[in-house]
Amino acid sequence: MGIAAEVYGRMERGKMMPSVPTLFRLCLALRLSADVGLGLATAASVGAALWEGDPGHRDQLPEMRRVLRTLRRMSRSQLNLMNQVAAAILPER
Repeated sequence: MGIAAEVYGRMERGKMMPSVPTLFRLCLALRLSADVGLGLATAASVGAALWEGDPGHRDQLPEMRRVLRTLRRMSRSQLNLMNQVAAAILPER
């Protein structure tokens, strides 16, 4: 992204605010809405809007990546149980 590690670290710790161009590049790199990056909207509300829209974006949502990381750590029996839970809470088609 063209940001020095030290500068990025200061931004992460809240010791420095990014410039507008840097905030824009961060949002692009993180696939994050500028509204969320500025604190004007929650990630959940933006994520829900993406989820309802183009299905191609679903695998890019942070919530989906977290679920997939968790599922990869599960045993076969845990995966079977998780599949039953998902089937029970999803609406019928």
